[in-house]
Amino acid sequence: MENTKSTYTTKMLVLSALFTAIVAACSQISIPIGPVPFTLQVLAIFLASLILPPKFAFLSLLVYDLLGAVGVPVFAGFTGGLSKFVGPTGGYLMAFPIAAFVTSYINAKKPIKNEAANASVALILGLAIIYVFGFLYLSWAANMTLKKAFAAGVLPFIIPDIIKLAIAYLIVRAVKSRKVLSIA
Repeated sequence: MENTKSTYTTKMLVLSALFTAIVAACSQISIPIGPVPFTLQVLAIFLASLILPPKFAFLSLLVYDLLGAVGVPVFAGFTGGLSKFVGPTGGYLMAFPIAAFVTSYINAKKPIKNEAANASVALILGLAIIYVFGFLYLSWAANMTLKKAFAAGVLPFIIPDIIKLAIAYLIVRAVKSRKVLSIA
């Protein structure tokens, strides 16, 4: 029994590290459109959230944030450092591990019996966490009104991010249906 638990934990740690790297890579696909760049981070975060159990989804994004905090250039535009956490995008960065945990937790607990509906609720709630932390912090860090911060930090991203959520769900569904990834 202990060997099975050890194998499971090892597999989850490896997958967590893999998703940390995937988030870092997707962060580099970046289009600056204002104080908050357009990236593929959200796609990678929610892939991790739908595949990993809650504590490992959280861990994966916490490690991503910690790597960036110590200066590893994992954030958008190959940047890193603590300054990113006090800048306009700091709230988004801080929200990533929380959103990953909540999304993974809801997806795993399945409060809604329909898989697609359950995943949709989990994904939308996770995205809402990122948006709320992000635009409130953006308002403070950039000395913007809440309305301006919402217009700059949420509004342009809603439709692209919903598309990314749908893509993440479809990728995970395809991977799980082919039994390519066995996490149990």
